[in-house]
Amino acid sequence: MHLAQYPAEHQHDGIGVSLPSFTMGLFKLYFALCTLGLFYASGFGVDPALHVDIFEEFDNLRSSAGVSQVQGFHNETRAYLFEGTSRNARASLKAAERILQKLRGRTEFTLLLTLKQEKFSSGVLLSIHYGEQRFLEVESSGLRNEIRLFFQTSDRRQQREVFPYSLADGHWHKVSLAFSATQVVLHIDCNRIYERIVEMPSMDFPRGTNIWLGQRNDAHGFFRGVMQDVQLVVIPHGYIIQCPDLNRTCPTCNDFHGLVQKIMELQDILGKTSSKLALAEEKMKYLDGCYCERTCTLNREIYRDDDAWIDGCRNCTCSNGTVECESIFCPPPQCPPDTAPIYMPGACCKECQPVCLFRGRVYVEGDRKSVHDSEGNCLLFECRDRSMRRVEITSCPELNCPESEQITLTDRCCKVCRGHDFCAEAAGHSRNCVENSDCINLEAGAFCSCKEGYHALRDDSAYCQDIDECAEGKHYCRENTMCLNTPGSFMCVCNTGYVRIDDYSCTEHDECVRELNTCDENALCFNTVGGHSCSCKPGYVGNGTVCRALCEGQCLNGGSCVSPDTCICQQGFTGKRCETDIDECSDGFVECDSRATCVNLPGWYHCECRDGYHDNGMFSANGESCEDIDECEMGRHSCANDTVCFNVDGGYDCRCPHGRNCTGDCAHDGKVKHNGQIWVLDDDRCSVCSCQSGLVMCRRMVCDCENPTVDVLCCPECDPRLSSQCLHQNGLLAYSNGETWEENCQQCQCMRGEVDCWPISCAPVADCEFTVVPEGECCPRCVTDPCLADTIRNDITKSCVDEYGITRFSGSAWTKHGTECSLCQCKNGHICCSVDPLCL
Repeated sequence: MHLAQYPAEHQHDGIGVSLPSFTMGLFKLYFALCTLGLFYASGFGVDPALHVDIFEEFDNLRSSAGVSQVQGFHNETRAYLFEGTSRNARASLKAAERILQKLRGRTEFTLLLTLKQEKFSSGVLLSIHYGEQRFLEVESSGLRNEIRLFFQTSDRRQQREVFPYSLADGHWHKVSLAFSATQVVLHIDCNRIYERIVEMPSMDFPRGTNIWLGQRNDAHGFFRGVMQDVQLVVIPHGYIIQCPDLNRTCPTCNDFHGLVQKIMELQDILGKTSSKLALAEEKMKYLDGCYCERTCTLNREIYRDDDAWIDGCRNCTCSNGTVECESIFCPPPQCPPDTAPIYMPGACCKECQPVCLFRGRVYVEGDRKSVHDSEGNCLLFECRDRSMRRVEITSCPELNCPESEQITLTDRCCKVCRGHDFCAEAAGHSRNCVENSDCINLEAGAFCSCKEGYHALRDDSAYCQDIDECAEGKHYCRENTMCLNTPGSFMCVCNTGYVRIDDYSCTEHDECVRELNTCDENALCFNTVGGHSCSCKPGYVGNGTVCRALCEGQCLNGGSCVSPDTCICQQGFTGKRCETDIDECSDGFVECDSRATCVNLPGWYHCECRDGYHDNGMFSANGESCEDIDECEMGRHSCANDTVCFNVDGGYDCRCPHGRNCTGDCAHDGKVKHNGQIWVLDDDRCSVCSCQSGLVMCRRMVCDCENPTVDVLCCPECDPRLSSQCLHQNGLLAYSNGETWEENCQQCQCMRGEVDCWPISCAPVADCEFTVVPEGECCPRCVTDPCLADTIRNDITKSCVDEYGITRFSGSAWTKHGTECSLCQCKNGHICCSVDPLCL
């Protein structure tokens, strides 16, 4: 594309966006270098890393059944003949991976090949696919005289382009299919035949992707003919390798799009950086001349900077507004032989205390032990002043539990019920659980345990210290929050200017409450960090941005499901699911002019001019614009020289002049056919014509399968051979030769054992900017809402301005500020945003 070809309103600074002057200079330099031909690749060798010779990579091609080496278009490289259907021309996994590695991530590549295809045959030239995903497939149909291209976009949608051209004519052809971003160029025999703008193909191949040559798989799409010089190159204008005389003087679409994208990315970064810098400068204005002394708060007590104090079993200091505490260090006690280290009430470290020896065991001050004498009486002893002294026992309390639930303890003579609350006793264990510690009951006693959010300062867990989850990284605070430690826990405080979503997350604002969301009216909005998410309400399906009612069985023929199980039908259809076409012709809704006949169409009708009439260009709906064709004046009659053509309404008549004896012969294709003569057309062996009193009448041959001499080429349904039948890919259905059917928006036909399919013809959608193919249909319909459209005619002059004030070209996409899951796209001046459900 030359700069002069670019729309005038985009030739000033920024090409429709605010770009610095150096950017325009970059454009001018780029186009100047291009014009000088510095990008011209002819005459230079191709880097092997950018070139794939398919025949070289297919190491099993020579040994494949149905493939043999033959004389090619020239003798410089090998050529192979592909015939039959029992062949397996598939690249090995290693070879396929080598080829795919050179194509991955590429937006500019070219397929080159030289071929001679058998007349009227159809087959796949090259197929790169993974399961049902056709990443790149090129097919040549001799039945429809067209070249078909199949590819997949980055959002995994299958796309198809059809190029009307016949390769299956038995002659040699050089074929080049060049991809450059959104542009596809087809060259045949070094002539540019077609140039199309398409969606960008995806070259993101998964491992295990298959590459087939001359067939789609091991059962379908077999090419019949000779191939030579099959190559893939990943350089701009790869066709010049095949046709060196075609010079390159302009950058490709990929070059241009890449440069524009880089400029927009730089502008995006510049805008964000400038915004952050301005905010930082604004905040720093208030810092000059300030003196702030940071204080600390612990247990509702305020301490000044550098203050020090003892808190339980910790030494604490206030340092720059932060409380820093360390456990008191306890040196190992050096106790005399008749003492032992134990914790005393109110002490943080163990102290040496006297012990008692009783029956070979050591007891510390206050410990009790129960024993039974020879008569079975219980005696209770307590350690006091280094000896075990007997304790008088009063009567035991009455227990309210069965004897089986009563247990005997070692520190008392009275039994207790199972599940007894030792912590609740007046002299119980709970007195020992001092700071941030709870008394926990066991079956035969109790122990101390730190409360949740605290850890022990002593090994008996009587004293516990708060865990600083913020300092130790044990919190769950997410974006836009600050962790604040609290006794036994923490809390996430929102940064200034942010609002809370949940206990751990904050966002700039609640997009759901302020109605700044993109959720459908039949969706629920959930505020998230930096954005929001949408989920369709029960009874509706979609991604949340677009929700549609769910109708059982779906609404057919473009009908809209406006609420559960309620369809509103498009004009021309009726029924609960809009499954019935209204026949306007037979139901009396339409009355066409006498010169036209009513033709019913799915959802509509039209009045078609009868034979012998044509439209005068007014195209009236009821056929009033049909007028008689004067076959005599236009020379479209078959009257012989001895008769005179006489025009009549809707036809003509061959009349014999008065007094003459006319033969009634006919003139056809420059030859004279005698009256009553029957013949077969030279260019269509399946059509039979006859001459009747000067008039030629032709019709298709009537197929009589009982006649043993029937021409199976014209009547394929009469071909009894099994080899002429076609097997459906599911392996369950078989089609006879000549049988046609519809599948996946394609019209298919079985021809001599091979299936050929082509897109179903759709009526052109005139003057329509936005179109969508409804689910379950094959043809596009006009829509007024650009966000519902899956296809648009991008107008580069209709740009959008995003939240940063950056201008975006139509067709460009970006991630909305502050979220990774909100995707936006510019559609001819309209910004359409949606939430990617796979991202959440």
